[in-house]
Amino acid sequence: MRLAEKNTFITQVEDYMGPAINDLFSNEGANVITASGAVPTGDGFSDYISDAGDDIDILVANLAHNPCNTPVADISDEDWFSLFNTIVHPLMYLVRHYAPIMAARGGGKIVAVTSAAPLRGIPGSTAYCAARGAQNAFIRATGLEYAQHNVQINAVAQNYVSNPEYYPDDLVATERFQKHLQRNVPIQRVAHDWESAELALFLASDKSDFIVGQVVPFSGGWATTT
Repeated sequence: MRLAEKNTFITQVEDYMGPAINDLFSNEGANVITASGAVPTGDGFSDYISDAGDDIDILVANLAHNPCNTPVADISDEDWFSLFNTIVHPLMYLVRHYAPIMAARGGGKIVAVTSAAPLRGIPGSTAYCAARGAQNAFIRATGLEYAQHNVQINAVAQNYVSNPEYYPDDLVATERFQKHLQRNVPIQRVAHDWESAELALFLASDKSDFIVGQVVPFSGGWATTT
């Protein structure tokens, strides 16, 4: 029971890595509080977090959006702003709210589920890479800022992980995608969702107290540095 009695808030729980993290954290004894759908900003944020409350030991900022894959010349204003409004600005709102509360209480853990995409760059996914890159940069800086307060803030920067948002089973099973894996991913397979959830659990546990401001690549070797 690695998270026994830890109050844990998981955002956008039905999407991306939410289901796998929810299952694992619950099985490890966490008192899990979840919220579905995109995290609102502005006036709607206070109402959104009211059900979760402020007595949170672990925040899992699980934020996802359609990658809006297009060449640079075809990026629409709508897609660009939608990506940032759904996965970048909410991350700031969540950390801005919970990190000071955790610091005042003596400690806490914040784990953001981001992406390895901006660690290498993906042509045709520039808007997505920009948004995920903003998340990663924010985690690095805030992690350093709150390290002295015993609040560890880190990110799982993943790619090629099974999830309904980006790598659904029907896509992974195609011959074309399997050939893509052989060419591009050293481990030559897609990770199980529970494997990524295990990394998130480690970063949320008391075993990771010396890890701060890290954007940890989790991509089967596709990206190995931050």
